Amino acid sequence: MEIILYLSVAVIAVAFFILVMSLMKTLKSLGSTLDSVSTTMTGLESQLQGVIRESTELLHKTNLLAEDIQKKSEDLNTVVYAVRDVGHSIQNLNNSVKKVSTSISTELERNQGKISQVVQWGNAFIELKDKWKQKQEKQPTQPDVADVAVPNQASKEVRSREKLVKRARSYNN
Repeated sequence: MEIILYLSVAVIAVAFFILVMSLMKTLKSLGSTLDSVSTTMTGLESQLQGVIRESTELLHKTNLLAEDIQKKSEDLNTVVYAVRDVGHSIQNLNNSVKKVSTSISTELERNQGKISQVVQWGNAFIELKDKWKQKQEKQPTQPDVADVAVPNQASKEVRSREKLVKRARSYNN
């Protein structure tokens, strides 16, 4: 029985040895895995520091860009207000020009008869002046013909007055 006891202790010792050996192998494997995880974590930490630094720079640039956009937007607002004011000024000018044009047109329509009379008188005056010049030119050279051609001149005067009347009527229309 003692042999069984010794044999049992020997089997337990061998089993314990095998258990210790497999535990040692597992712990070595676990240690190498933990070393790999530690290396990975160190790399991730450095990468995370880089990402944080870049994110901070990007946020700073974004803030600067937002401030610049805000400033330019305010500047653009002043330009828009100025353009709007110019538009109002042009519109007021157009309204003034319309009023002046309307008043001139109304006055022309109201005074159309007077204007046509002035034109008739002007045409008559021009024709009389032309006839007077013609008469002055003909008198020194042919004094006798003027006396003979009185009926002919009268018919010319009638025709010229008819022309004047026709012109005046065309202006009235």
